[in-house]
Amino acid sequence: MSIKSILAKIYAKRVAKGVYKWANNPIKTQEKVFKSLIKSAQQTQFGKDHQFENIKTYDDFKKAVKVRDYEGLKPYVDAVVAGKENILWPGKPAYFAKTSGTTSGVKYIPITKDSMPYHIQSAKEALLLYIAETGKSDFVNGKMIFLQGSPIIDTKNGVKIGRLSGIVAHFVPKYLQKNRMPSWETNCIEDWETKVNAIVTETITEDMRLISGIPSWVQMYFEKLIAKADKKVGAIFPNFNLFVYGGVNYESYRHKMENLIGRKVDSIELYPASEGFFAYQDSQSDKGLLLQLNSGIFYEFIKADTFFDENPTRISLADAQLGVNYVLILSSNAGLWAYNIGDTVAFTSLKPYKIVVTGRIKHFISAFGEHVIGKEVEQSLEEAVKGTAIRINEFTVAPQITPESGLPYHEWFIEFENEPEDLEAFALKIDACLQTQNTYYLDLITGKVLCPLVITKVAKNGFNDYMKTQGKLGGQNKVPRLSNDRKIADNLKTLK
Repeated sequence: MSIKSILAKIYAKRVAKGVYKWANNPIKTQEKVFKSLIKSAQQTQFGKDHQFENIKTYDDFKKAVKVRDYEGLKPYVDAVVAGKENILWPGKPAYFAKTSGTTSGVKYIPITKDSMPYHIQSAKEALLLYIAETGKSDFVNGKMIFLQGSPIIDTKNGVKIGRLSGIVAHFVPKYLQKNRMPSWETNCIEDWETKVNAIVTETITEDMRLISGIPSWVQMYFEKLIAKADKKVGAIFPNFNLFVYGGVNYESYRHKMENLIGRKVDSIELYPASEGFFAYQDSQSDKGLLLQLNSGIFYEFIKADTFFDENPTRISLADAQLGVNYVLILSSNAGLWAYNIGDTVAFTSLKPYKIVVTGRIKHFISAFGEHVIGKEVEQSLEEAVKGTAIRINEFTVAPQITPESGLPYHEWFIEFENEPEDLEAFALKIDACLQTQNTYYLDLITGKVLCPLVITKVAKNGFNDYMKTQGKLGGQNKVPRLSNDRKIADNLKTLK
């Protein structure tokens, strides 16, 4: 065992002890964060507009500050982008994370000198807690790859602008720089397919031990490696044993990825976003993600099924319940206040507080009041393929409200790796699983309002072709699992 591995184990135990100190004192930790945020922002424009000097309790905060999404906060963000100081947080942001919006066009999410360190710290902690739990630290001796966006940074009114993954690339610790791949030059390639080809060339002869990225894009990387070397990824990289991912549910990719690798490898799930690093998997025996309570973020929750009510109830961590689907609301040291990031989560543990991401509040199907969410379609598909040879590369679901004949239905667009022998029977199996999870959907099926779902096959690489037409191939982009309209569906049918 190398000196580096030994030191990593010692450091990991120390870090784990510090993490579980705040994790085991969750309410006190969040109260401390809340008070610090309010005090720090009292003299900002937002703080003055919302009388932060009079906010002493969480109830005071709820009365003073309404829940907003990006559109609601946009007048303040626009002032910050224009170069004004002390608007949402003291001074100016260190960066803007540039993201693609739907109604808002390009979104500029502020990252401050106070919030930036937690993006790095949380990712580092996830790896160290893995070492502390498993004792496996050999990956620190080999190469690591992070499939991410370009690190090229622009500047606007004195503030640096880039994609979050590209910004984070500037903060890789010095002790990892020699291990990190791809090269800076390759990482700066904008075209995703060109970039992945270059990464394959650079890494195929290296001792890769840790690979990180969104599963769909790592899958593309693996397929190109296999095409070039004519052997499984695990044979190309015999010491590769840790996959770090985020952004999507990995279960629908797991079997395909393990087949490409040729064996099982450990995995760690992360929950990062431009707005903050919210959670990470802290144990190999638990799929729940440890909510980051000590990272300058104060969390609130609204039940997803009441979110669109006129005055839905907002709760803090103290009142959270297991298994309830919540919309995640946050206030942070990046200057976001009662901000709806659009994600839904459910708690899997309250000691410590752990969550799973269940979907997007805007990504659902409720054309007939069924309110089917991402977690339900993903779990239904997982159950349907379990124990079979069926393999799926990608999928999305949309309502078909006006079919040429018969009742409306949910249309599932699926790109198969291995197709079922009986597509209709497979569709009925998925449908039965969905009915057991969603009673509203069950009622609509049994009440003859909807007919069972219909599967439309998507050609090989069809989803990649769709993402390319949208200018969203690679990086942190991902295909929505479901939507309440036909925009994606119609585009996919055009590509057939």
